[in-house]
Order: sequence, then C-alpha cells, then structure tokens
Amino acid sequence: QVQLVESGGGLVQTGGSLRLSCAASRRTFTTYAMGWFRQAPGKEREIVAAINWSDISTYYADSVKGRFTISRDNAKNTVYLQMNSLKPEDTAVYYCAARPNVYTTLAERWAYWGQGTQVTVSS
Repeated sequence: QVQLVESGGGLVQTGGSLRLSCAASRRTFTTYAMGWFRQAPGKEREIVAAINWSDISTYYADSVKGRFTISRDNAKNTVYLQMNSLKPEDTAVYYCAARPNVYTTLAERWAYWGQGTQVTVSS
C-alpha cells in the first residue's frame, strides 16, 4: 500500500507560479512511476504530467508543456509539480498518483491516489 499526501495548492493570479508536492509513504517509492492529474468541475480527470521510476522518462499534456515541470526526489520520497505561467483554465483539483514502474496516461490504470489539492487561478 502506498499513501500519498499532496500539498502546495492555493489561489494565484494569472501568470503566477505554484509548486505542488506529493509525499509518498512507501519505502519502495523509487520503483514507482508518479503522476499528476487534475479535475475541473464538470470535467473528467486528465493527466497533467508523469515521471517514470528511473527519472529519465517524463510525459506532459500538451496544455502544460513548457509551463509545468515534474520532478522527483527519491531520497525524500517526494514528487513535485512546478507550475509556471498559470492560466485560469489550470484551475482544478490536482491529484498525485502512483503505479509500479512506468507511467500510463490512463487514469484508471494508476493504483494509488492522494486526496487532491485545489489550485485556483484568478483572471
């Protein structure tokens, strides 16, 4: 079992930045792929970014490429999402997710989820 706890959400103006953190409980964190998803009201949950256990391969949704950066610190069992140049359409609840080894863009194939953290970007 892997427990994930997100932090770092909040209210920011358009063009601002936030950094989300996700702390994982499991000691084998290093063998898990980590991902960030988001869900806006009335919309399906969508993948934002993901990183493989090896820290070599990453994925970004087209809507966030060049603005968001995913990274992980295996020594701290933590994954980060640095969000720059935020837009109102980035407003959503952001979820951290984990699954063994490699990432997938399909939400239903991720095994573990955090409780979510709200990000609100004002115009």
